[in-house]
Amino acid sequence: MLDKHLVPHLVAPLNAVARQLNARGVRADQVTWAGFVLGLACVVALAMNAFDLALGLLVANRVADGVDGALARMQTPTDAGAFLDICLDFVFYALFPIGFALADPANALAAAVLIASFVGTGASFLAFAKFAEARGIQHPNFAYKGLYYLNGLAEGTETIACFVLMCLLPQHFVLLAGIFATICIVTAVNRIVGGWRSLRD
Repeated sequence: MLDKHLVPHLVAPLNAVARQLNARGVRADQVTWAGFVLGLACVVALAMNAFDLALGLLVANRVADGVDGALARMQTPTDAGAFLDICLDFVFYALFPIGFALADPANALAAAVLIASFVGTGASFLAFAKFAEARGIQHPNFAYKGLYYLNGLAEGTETIACFVLMCLLPQHFVLLAGIFATICIVTAVNRIVGGWRSLRD
């Protein structure tokens, strides 16, 4: 919901970092893998109740995720790079709640519900993207993305904001997970119904 408003403001700083890396011969896939390693470290920090460290690693992971796309566009985007980026993003999103479940078993049920809601948003997102590509449908606000970017209440900005809140307020993880899982479920239902209607027409 907020991505279309926030993302345009991030393009310039992300491009500035990407230009520096490009000048040093760094490849986009290298940044993608580095970001994923930072994400794994974030999950470990969560499991160890090191929430301040986890927050820093989360921010670093998300910065890397933005920079790798900017860098790829400077170096000619590839299907392999877009595929890797999408896969590792979804894996990180699924692992993040597990960190809280490992930190406190009382968080396990809320973490499981949140992960299940992520499956709904992710599946509806990727399934529609496949058919949108086949039909040549493009999103005017996200023409630079490697796939059709289907809108929803829960997009990247909302997800990261929720993750940040969880790191800052770990004692309220169950409440935050419940609220965001509900938002994700609404998003998934909206995408499924909207996507079905769009493809049926």
